[in-house]
Amino acid sequence: MCGIIGVLGKSEASPSIIETLRRLEYRGYDSAGIATLDCGAITSRRAVGKLSELEAVVKARPVSGTIGIGHTRWATHGSATENNAHPHIAGPVAVVHNGIIENFRELRDELTAKGANFSSETDTEVVARLCAYFISEGKNAKDAVASTLARLTGAFALAFLFEGEDDLLIAARRGSPLAIGHGDGEMFIGSDAMALAPVTNRITYLEEGDCAVLTRAGADIFDALGNPADRAIRVVNVDQIMVDKGEHRHFMLKEIHEQPSVTAFALSHYLNPERTAINLPESDIDFSQFDRIVLVACGTAHYACAVAKYWFEKIARIPVEIDVASEFRYREPPMNGRECVMFISQSGETADTLAALRYVQGKVASIVAIVNVAESSISREADFSLLIMAGPEISVASTKAFTCQLTVLACLAILAGRQHGTVDQSEEKRLIDALMSAPRLIGEAINSSADLNIASRELAKAQDILFLGRGSLFPLAMEGALKLKELSYIHAEGFPSGELKHGPIALVDDSVPVIVFTPSGGLFEKTVSNMEEVMARGGKILLITDEDGAATASSGVWHTVLMPKVDPFIAPIVYAVPAQLLAYHTAVEKGTDVDQPRNLAKSVTVE
Repeated sequence: MCGIIGVLGKSEASPSIIETLRRLEYRGYDSAGIATLDCGAITSRRAVGKLSELEAVVKARPVSGTIGIGHTRWATHGSATENNAHPHIAGPVAVVHNGIIENFRELRDELTAKGANFSSETDTEVVARLCAYFISEGKNAKDAVASTLARLTGAFALAFLFEGEDDLLIAARRGSPLAIGHGDGEMFIGSDAMALAPVTNRITYLEEGDCAVLTRAGADIFDALGNPADRAIRVVNVDQIMVDKGEHRHFMLKEIHEQPSVTAFALSHYLNPERTAINLPESDIDFSQFDRIVLVACGTAHYACAVAKYWFEKIARIPVEIDVASEFRYREPPMNGRECVMFISQSGETADTLAALRYVQGKVASIVAIVNVAESSISREADFSLLIMAGPEISVASTKAFTCQLTVLACLAILAGRQHGTVDQSEEKRLIDALMSAPRLIGEAINSSADLNIASRELAKAQDILFLGRGSLFPLAMEGALKLKELSYIHAEGFPSGELKHGPIALVDDSVPVIVFTPSGGLFEKTVSNMEEVMARGGKILLITDEDGAATASSGVWHTVLMPKVDPFIAPIVYAVPAQLLAYHTAVEKGTDVDQPRNLAKSVTVE
């Protein structure tokens, strides 16, 4: 993930900005930049490469001023060039940005028609130029930012610097995390507490939709509706800051809340600058060479593969097999040399998955690794390695790695469809537009946490729980059951809804809650029929659906939790959130160890 820093200080800002950017290097980046106010004018320096390159530029051409913003960028929307590096400046505004602006094309066309000239390939420049336009219309900085935010669709974190305003920074977040640091007559902005550790240990975490107006006297924070908001200042233990949970009680909850940001980051990495086509910067995989795809993984990653099977077969019309890594190599499946075999692992060190990879070496057309760790064994031994961009995941139960795995697999399914000729340009754009909405919709799904918490109080009393789903939501039923088992130690099973009558219905009574993932549309009516069968036998239904689904099917159910309306293509990505939150809240209710469940390890490196 890219990194943001902002400084409203007493002394020269550039050394502090560069030092705090250094604390964000762990996120990965390939360019960096800085902008300060020098006698009221914005001065910027940018460089491709590591921070040492930016430092050399600043040393050769110093920047002055006690107020400034900085950024480390991993090339996503546009290649790694100086023009695409942040900050982006438009007239009296400089902006740094993490995340994804879904509607940047429409905004860019609108601004171009008004006379704006764009100099980069990024969506971030749209934010700067839109804010500059509102200022040119007579709005002050705060109102111009508010008007800008109202026009943006997506998940993002932003920091604004303004010409002539030497005691003002504005920060905003929607989906992507952002923190405010409090000093003595100084104020700071950072992507996380880790970034702010060199300058302060007094942190305020902005909440979803917040906008903060910073001066050296402090911060005025406004919520998503524009109302003043009181956000607590936390004193963070600097020695423990590397493993700081932020405002969250557990790492798992923090990582659930990071999903809008990390999925946006992964998407930006695998989309072309115009976000109209899939682009794989690390490889030249050609799906037209393959007559089938084999997906191999363990645990939660295996359920990501089960979702991807639906995508590859429906979108690209390529036959797909999925296999548990620990079974795959021992059954010695025959290979004809025309397969693409993909190995999915968060750590890239999963022993069974690595052994399965070694089994197919020399037997197949291509080996692809989908991992979170670039230098892992699976990554090194594959023909092609694709990073999921989830960042460090501390909690044993996988959350953001799962949604990032799904995001990358969805991109590959679209690419495969294009290369196989089953997806034309307009359909590719439609699917990509749906994917681009996923970070925002994940953020909306996270807002259901309170309702899921209410349901968890009843679930915590159960000994057995069933999860149901149809189509690409069936793997989500299995993943939801796995999460609940891992964290709360309650026995749970996931089934396709249509299989209910083929055995599982025998378990149904008033003591066995049945959790149903079912967006409206598609196979919704068939799932409703299965729900009726459960309720007719005294079973309690927890219905997870959208408003249209609730209007049709909520009568008689025990509890309904609303999700945003989603394109069926991305439903598994968005509906992963309630599966995770149900397990989390149920575990908290039972008092189990959420981040380190008994008997489990984060990375299984032995058979």
